[in-house]
Amino acid sequence: MRVAVVAEFYPRRHDPVLGVWAHRQAQAARDAGADVSVFVLHRVVPPAAQFSLREAMKLMAQPSRVILDGLPIHYLRYVSPPRARAYARWGAWAAPVLRPALSAASRREGSFDLVHAHNAVPAGDAVQRARAEAPLLVSVHGGDVLWTVHRAQGGAAAVSRTLAGADTVLANSAGVAALARQRGARRVEVVHLGSDLPSGDELPPRSPRPLLVTVGHLVARKRHADVVHALASLPDAVRYLIIGDGPERDALRELAVSLGVDGRVELAGQLPHELALRRAREAWLFVMPSTAEAFGVAYVEAMAAGIPALGASGEPGPEEIAAAGGGIELVTPGDGAALVARIERLLSDSSRLAALGAAARANVEAHFSWRRCGEQTYAVYAELVRASAGAGGGSSRQA
Repeated sequence: MRVAVVAEFYPRRHDPVLGVWAHRQAQAARDAGADVSVFVLHRVVPPAAQFSLREAMKLMAQPSRVILDGLPIHYLRYVSPPRARAYARWGAWAAPVLRPALSAASRREGSFDLVHAHNAVPAGDAVQRARAEAPLLVSVHGGDVLWTVHRAQGGAAAVSRTLAGADTVLANSAGVAALARQRGARRVEVVHLGSDLPSGDELPPRSPRPLLVTVGHLVARKRHADVVHALASLPDAVRYLIIGDGPERDALRELAVSLGVDGRVELAGQLPHELALRRAREAWLFVMPSTAEAFGVAYVEAMAAGIPALGASGEPGPEEIAAAGGGIELVTPGDGAALVARIERLLSDSSRLAALGAAARANVEAHFSWRRCGEQTYAVYAELVRASAGAGGGSSRQA
C-alpha cells in the first residue's frame, strides 16, 4: 500500500524536533506494512517575530530530499503571506508545488493508494487543491479545531471545507473527534499517538532530589507559569526542569526571579528529542496543567518511563489518557492552591508515587505505544483503500 504523508509540521535540519510526532506516526505506519513517502510543506519565509536574512537562509538551506530513519522525505519550498492574516489560505500557496511533486513520485514509483494529510490547514487544503486522485485521510491534532477555526481569518470556513471533503478524518482523541464532526467531518476514527517503551537499562537514574519536569513549547496555554508559582510554595529541595523553547521563555525567567525561585528552575531550552527524553526521565513527576490540550504526547512519553503525570481536568487528551488506565492525575486549570497541594501530596508519599508510576507505564504499554498507533493507523488506511475500491476508485479532488 503506497501512502503519501503531507505535513506542515515535520522535523527539519534547523529544527529536528518540529512535528516529530508526525514522523513517528509515519514510521509506525511503515513498520505496520505501509510504503510511506513524506511531503513536507516547507515555507521558506521566517515567522514575523524572527524575520531576518539569517533565518531565511536557514530555511533555504534545507535539502529538498532526505532519508530520515529509512523514510524518503521531500521538502517542498513555497512562500505565502504572513500567518497572522493569511494562515487559512496557505494551502492555496502550497498546492502548486505539491501537485507536481505527487505526480512525479507517482510516475517514478507507482500511484499512491491514499494521501494522509496532517491537519486540515494547510496540508489537507493543499491536497484538495492539488486534485490528488487518491482517497484523502486528514489527521486533526487539535490545532485545526482549537486554534485555526477561532483565531485565523477565514479559518472556520477552510477547516470545515477540508474536513467535509475528506474521505476519513483521524482524530488524536475522542474530544477532538467530536469537534471535527461539528466542523463537517463525515467519517471520523480515533487513533492515539504514542511513545516508545524504554527498557530498564535505557533509563537514567532518577534525580536524588525531588524534580518536576515539563516538556513543551513555551507558550501561555501550556501554563508553565502555574508550575513556577507552585514551586514558590513547595519545599526548597524541589526543583523544576523546563525543556522547550518559545515566546514565554523570558517571561518565565523573570517570573522565577521575582518569586525568588530562579535558582530552582532550569530553562534547558529545546533539546534533541532523545536528549529531551533522557533528561525528562530523571524527574519524579511530569507536570503540565495545559489548556486546549488535544492529546499530549509529552504526557505518555513521561509515563512510558514510569513517571507519573499531572495534567489539567476538562482537556480532551489528559482526560482520555486518565480514563484509559491511570498514571496521570488531573487538577483544575488555574487553581494554584490545588496544584500545590497535589504536587506536595505526591512528592511526600513515595509509595503512592511509585504505584502511580507503575500504573503510568502499564497504561502506555496497553494503549499508547507507537506499535499500537502504527497498527491502528494501518488498519484505517486499509479500510479507506477498500472503501475507495468498492466505490470505483480514488476521489478527484477539487480546488
